[in-house]
Amino acid sequence: MTIHVSPESCPALVLNADFRPLSYYPLSLWSWQDAIKAVCLDRVNIVSEYDLKIHSPSFEMKLPSVISLREYIKPARHPAFTRFNVFLRDRFQCQYCGTREDLTFDHVIPRSKGGLTTWENVVAACAPCNLRKANRMPADIRMFPRQAPYHPTVHDLHNNGRAFPPNHLHQSWLDYLYWDIELEP
Repeated sequence: MTIHVSPESCPALVLNADFRPLSYYPLSLWSWQDAIKAVCLDRVNIVSEYDLKIHSPSFEMKLPSVISLREYIKPARHPAFTRFNVFLRDRFQCQYCGTREDLTFDHVIPRSKGGLTTWENVVAACAPCNLRKANRMPADIRMFPRQAPYHPTVHDLHNNGRAFPPNHLHQSWLDYLYWDIELEP
C-alpha cells in the first residue's frame, strides 16, 4: 500500500547559522516552496531531508526537513512589546486566576491612576479577572499577579515558547529544537 504525502505537509525547520531555530514560538518553519527556493539560491544548507521527492522534467530532489542559513542573523536583543509577547512571557495564563481562556491584558497599576502601558505594568489576564479588578489598585481588591510583570529577554521568550510546541514535530527536527538547553549536572 502506498501512502501519498503532500508536500504541503512537509515544512522545513529553519535554523540560524549557529544551528539554533530562528524562533521557537512560533517555530521557524518555511513552506517546502520557500525552502527549495532558498536552496536553489544557495542561501541555506540542507541539514536533513524528508523521504518525499519533488520532480520536474530535468530535476529531482528530496524535500528538505531541516535547513540552516548560510549567514548568521543576529537575533533581536530586546523583544517587541506586543500583546502576543506579553501572553508568551506569562505563558498564556491569567496572572490572577491561572486560566488560559479568554485572555486579554491588564494594567496592574490602572492607567486612570497613572499606570503606563509597559512590560513592567501589563500582565495577561482573563476577561472575568480584568473586569473584576477594573481600575482598582491590586492592594485595594487583593488581586496580585502570580508573577510580577517584567521586561523579558528574547531568551526568556524562547524558553517559554518551548513549552508550546506546534501540533506536529517531525522527528528530524527534535535534535535541533532543544540542543541549546542547559544540561543538568
